[in-house]
Amino acid sequence: MLDKSRFKEVKEMQYAIELYFDKETEKKLFDLAQRVADENLSTKFLEWKTRPHLTLACFNDVNEQKCIEQLKNFAQNHKVMPAYIGSIGMFNDTKTIFASPIMTKSMYQFQAELHECLKEHDTTGWEWYRPNIWVPHCTLALTGEDEDSTFYKASDLILHEFKKMSGEFVAIGLVKIIFPVNEIYTIELCR
Repeated sequence: MLDKSRFKEVKEMQYAIELYFDKETEKKLFDLAQRVADENLSTKFLEWKTRPHLTLACFNDVNEQKCIEQLKNFAQNHKVMPAYIGSIGMFNDTKTIFASPIMTKSMYQFQAELHECLKEHDTTGWEWYRPNIWVPHCTLALTGEDEDSTFYKASDLILHEFKKMSGEFVAIGLVKIIFPVNEIYTIELCR
């Protein structure tokens, strides 16, 4: 069972805007996360029941209906983007293992424009998800609650099985960060 008190930063975060992959890329990323569970290393990430994604923004609070309308308008003016996943990374302090996208100017611009669109919502305390200091990542394993050796074993497994991949970013969504994650609204980007 997940000890939610160890995820203080997640408990304080109430909402996030996520960028989703096409189904094939999503499956490849999910399969890497599933491998960590299949090897009896850690199931923590899967317990959150979230899809592979990049978090674009985090909010302490939002008016859900207003945010949904803003996301609809935003999606109507933004196109599907190429997604290139080129490497694996780690946050050592939280023992998080992630796939790292190859960043492009259009991705940074997309995220900055999203923040401008949603600027009235409270992002206080979530500076790592703000433009110019964003650390885009797609979580594959959360091993912070597991034995220290799990982080290294899961990292080794993912490093051996990871292959560069390309696909598309096709949708954005509003989620409420509760356990498990509640996907409130998702909208496709334009083609």
